[in-house]
Amino acid sequence: MTGTFPNISISTERLVLRPLDEDDVPALAEMMNDEQVGAWTDVPQSYSEEQARGWITQYAPTEREAGRGLDFAVTEFLTQRLVGIVQLAKTNWHVRSTELSYIIAPWARGEGYASEAALATAQWLFTDQKFERIELRTAADNTASQQVAQKIGCISEGVLRNACIAHVRAEDGTWSDVRTDFIVWSLLPEDLDGAGDQLADSDGFTTYSDWN
Repeated sequence: MTGTFPNISISTERLVLRPLDEDDVPALAEMMNDEQVGAWTDVPQSYSEEQARGWITQYAPTEREAGRGLDFAVTEFLTQRLVGIVQLAKTNWHVRSTELSYIIAPWARGEGYASEAALATAQWLFTDQKFERIELRTAADNTASQQVAQKIGCISEGVLRNACIAHVRAEDGTWSDVRTDFIVWSLLPEDLDGAGDQLADSDGFTTYSDWN
């Protein structure tokens, strides 16, 4: 059984999660060229506007239409500025599960945007899409991403040893691969109980260096 995610928008107190648009090309390319994004993701470095356009116009629509995933542009409600990306991938419609990841622009870190966007996405998946499981994978040394997972109520299920390739940039600008472990997290519908209150208890949304 294969389904397809709808082309929808999700609003929170501070954010709007919406489909990527070609107007996002410059901001997306700038965000992807951040050193921390290069370290913890497989985004090519350097990342061009042409690659950003390909993601927006080709990759994202294809993944959605094939039922494999969904890409949200995370924007500020007031300014409409792109602050990050939330991505769903490896979706299993029979099991009703998907893998969630997030990237936050360097200038927008420390505002709790990753937690807010991830929690809103999870609530939508469990309520509107009737999903039963969300999975996150964070590199062993990516403590900021792990904090986001914990903040929205995820449970750590264990470690995939040597399963992650991180990246280190040398002084000359070249990148090299470094193997590390993946920590696997899961989120079920019942895990969301109190997650919103936990975020609110931290003066709205807690401050992290939010990226994955």
